[in-house]
Amino acid sequence: MKVYNPYDNFLETIETAAGILGLEKSDYEAIKYPERELKVAIPVEMDDGSVKVFEGYRVQHSSTRGPCKGGIRYHPDVDIDEVKALAAWMTFKCAVVNIPYGGGKGAVGVDPNEVSKKELRRLTRRYTAMILPLIGPEKDIPAPDINTDAEVMGWIMDTYSMFKGYTVSGVVTGKPVGIGGSVGRSTATGRGVMLITKEILHRMGTPVHDTSVAIQGAGKVGGTAARLLHKEGMKVVALSDVSGGVFNKNGLDIPKIMDFVEGGGLLSDYENGDFEYVSNEELLTCDTHVLIPAAMENQINEELAVKIKAKVIVEGANGPTTVEADKILNHKGAVVVPDILANAGGVVVSYFEWVQNIQSLTWDFDEVNRTLEKIMIRAFNEVWEKMHAKGSTMRMGAYMVALERLADAKRIRGIFP
Repeated sequence: MKVYNPYDNFLETIETAAGILGLEKSDYEAIKYPERELKVAIPVEMDDGSVKVFEGYRVQHSSTRGPCKGGIRYHPDVDIDEVKALAAWMTFKCAVVNIPYGGGKGAVGVDPNEVSKKELRRLTRRYTAMILPLIGPEKDIPAPDINTDAEVMGWIMDTYSMFKGYTVSGVVTGKPVGIGGSVGRSTATGRGVMLITKEILHRMGTPVHDTSVAIQGAGKVGGTAARLLHKEGMKVVALSDVSGGVFNKNGLDIPKIMDFVEGGGLLSDYENGDFEYVSNEELLTCDTHVLIPAAMENQINEELAVKIKAKVIVEGANGPTTVEADKILNHKGAVVVPDILANAGGVVVSYFEWVQNIQSLTWDFDEVNRTLEKIMIRAFNEVWEKMHAKGSTMRMGAYMVALERLADAKRIRGIFP
């Protein structure tokens, strides 16, 4: 099995999409390269007085269709290829849902569980200062990602504002509502996954009620999707977090489980219910109609793909399926709804937040959710039509929709100088 490189995965996918569309190399060559890659050293004074230097990144993949947009993740294993891939996927995600952004991504090599809150705040502020020349509401707008949240976004917004000398709410999205955040943003990605799951089942003639779903991840994406799909009548048979998973073929008590997890508990410590503990692989390969990988990238490889029983895979995470695994799933007849469509709800509501900030107005919860649903279903329809028109997979349909928009924008703008 070849070594997984997420950026190579991205490049292979767009080459395939370009081939189906019949694009010339000159139409999309520039899209294969990030516009900017910044690597920074982040010295932080630790609580004991010592100094530790962390490595950070900010990659801007494309600003052809608007400011760069993308989260910042804190994780000890991040590297430049991962950040480049995540930035590129953001470019295509924004294009497929047709919002006026390009893609960016940031990361710091740190385990937040191994530093104090004060150390994390100092790290965040110094990282913000180091990437300051790149970010701004008209240039590049960060957001939360793995191990970052609304509080971290508030620190970034405040740091940027201190340098500017006035409050700049629109420099980040996903921040607390009290300082310009949007209602509905924290649950937007999971809500989008729910909407897309319901839509694909509808298109396949499968009832939502009592259809089984297994969800890898119980955080902002997986946990929200679990709650909402359970509320819609789906039977959530499996759920996992970093400690492991729980499974019950007759369905889990999701409200109780999520109350426990959101209260700070780990699933490995959860004992209040009828279920069996399962490993990550057992969850991904369990007997279920729908599978939602909503954790990290590179979860479904070619070895695992042959064992997957799910008929529908909805990618809640970014890049959870390798190119090789994708081919196997397609050969088996499984329908894969790609990440750039399925988990785009977060960036859509981030766009709403940014619009509210720059126009100095606020939307209510119903307006946010109603407009999110309209955009997600419109994007699904465009991908579905492209897939059938070209006789392709949904992933290729999504990439073709996005690539056409990006190539058109690049052609209209031309190459400078």
